[in-house]
Amino acid sequence: MAEAVVRAFVLAALLAPGAQAFAKEAAPAAQDPALEQRVMAIAGELRCLVCQNQTIADSNADLAADLRNQVREKVRAGQSDRQIIDFMVERYGDFVLYRPPFKATTMLLWLGPLLLLAAGLAILFRRLARPRVKSDEPTADERERARRLLAGNESGEG
Repeated sequence: MAEAVVRAFVLAALLAPGAQAFAKEAAPAAQDPALEQRVMAIAGELRCLVCQNQTIADSNADLAADLRNQVREKVRAGQSDRQIIDFMVERYGDFVLYRPPFKATTMLLWLGPLLLLAAGLAILFRRLARPRVKSDEPTADERERARRLLAGNESGEG
């Protein structure tokens, strides 16, 4: 009985108006599996401009799907991988590359982590090399004052 109610509820939810708005269609696949593999390899080199931390091969964003379709069309048109990637870079800039090239405009991007690591190590070594003063050991003036107090001079002066 309960199973029939659950089935009816699921069926009603699927047939309800607007339920299809939540469902996405499967990504169109090429007729040729080798062609689709090439499309996905190229898409794996391009950054999703919406997600930014995913490739367009991994992203479910609408823009990523559009970019995959553009790549698919260019592959079908017989363009080389380099031509397709160059087209995307020309259109969207180096940012579209998941691994941007090493050049003057991206130097900080590539060297930034190394510079931060070097600065951190320099600070660490500097702190470790600095002589430490023990806070619990009395200074010479404090020892003299303590000696006078113990000798009977209550004020500790003179």
